[in-house]
Amino acid sequence: MSDFLSPAQVLSLRQLHRTVHPKKKDRIKAILMLNSGYSYEEIARVLILDDATIRRWHNRYISSGIQTLLEDNYVGGTSKLTEWQKQELVNHLEHNMYLTAKEICEYVKRTYKASYTVKGMTSFLHQMGFQYKKPIHVPGKADIESQRAFIRKYRRIKRLKRQEDRIYFMDGVHPLHNSQPAFGWIKKGTDMILKANTGRQRININGAYCIENQSVVIHESDMINAQSTIALLRKMMAQQPYGRLYVILDNARYYRSKEIRAFLRENKRIRLIFLPPYSPNLNLIERLWKFFRKTITYNSYYEKFAVFRKYCLDSFRHISKYRIELQSLMADNFQLLHA
Repeated sequence: MSDFLSPAQVLSLRQLHRTVHPKKKDRIKAILMLNSGYSYEEIARVLILDDATIRRWHNRYISSGIQTLLEDNYVGGTSKLTEWQKQELVNHLEHNMYLTAKEICEYVKRTYKASYTVKGMTSFLHQMGFQYKKPIHVPGKADIESQRAFIRKYRRIKRLKRQEDRIYFMDGVHPLHNSQPAFGWIKKGTDMILKANTGRQRININGAYCIENQSVVIHESDMINAQSTIALLRKMMAQQPYGRLYVILDNARYYRSKEIRAFLRENKRIRLIFLPPYSPNLNLIERLWKFFRKTITYNSYYEKFAVFRKYCLDSFRHISKYRIELQSLMADNFQLLHA
C-alpha cells in the first residue's frame, strides 16, 4: 500500500506534524509511512506499537480524515468536511483573517452547511497548523522593487569592499523607564504580578551595529539629532581607524542636514547608504533593538531610573556575551515587505 496521498496532502501532514501534541505525532507518522510503502508490521515495530493500532489509525484516516484521526474521543462516523473542503477552507483562511473561531464557524456553516462548536473549530484550526497571533504590521507604502534594488547594492558593496572596510547598520532606540508586560509561562489559575513605574523618563541611544564582528557602538544623548549622530560617527571611526565605513541608515531628516554633510566632506572614510523609504525590515539593527527589549525590558521592573539606565547601557557595552544568540539573529538574510 503506497502513494494514496497527493503531494499536497503529504505536505499538509508534514506541516501538521510540527504543530500537534506529541502524543498525536505517531498517528501522522503512521499515515505518511503507509503512503511511503511500509507495512503495518514494519510501522508498528518502528513506533513500538501493535499492528492492530496502525490498521485502526489507517481506517480512521481513510474513512473520516485527519481531524477525526487526531481526536481522542473518536466514536466512528464521517467527518463534517471532505478532504477537498478542508483544503479549500485552509486556502481560504490563509488569505482571509478572522478575529474569532465563532466567525469561522459561521463561514463554514454558510459555505459547507456543516456545524462546528467554537471548541471544535479551535481544535480543527490547531490540527491544520493555524495559531492565534497578531499579523505582522508593515508600512503601507513599502516598495518591493526599491527593497530589491537596495539588497543588490548591499551585496555588491559586501562583495567588493576591502578587508579593512566595515559595514554598519545605524538607528536610534528610546527605551522607556517602565515595565513592559510580555507573554510568559504562568501556572493555570494564577496571576503573575509585574510592577509598573509612574515616570516617563527615556534613554535616547543612537547606535550602530557592525555586521563583520558583531560589535555595537552607542552614543547616549538628550536627543538624537545631527550633533549626536556626528558624535556616534566619531566613536565608530575611533573604533575602526583604518578602512572605509559603510553606514546603512534610514531617511531621518537630520541624517541629511548641513552639519552631517559638512562632517562627511571632512571625513571621507564614511559613506552613508540610505535605505528605501518605509523599509525598517532592511535595517538589521532593528533586530538588535527587539532583542534588547526582550532581554532587558520585558517583564522586568527597575524601581530607579539610574538602575534601569545602567542595565540598558551595560547590555550594549557587553554585547559579546550574547554572541551565540546574535550570530543567527543578525544574519543579513533580509525579508522583503509587500505593501
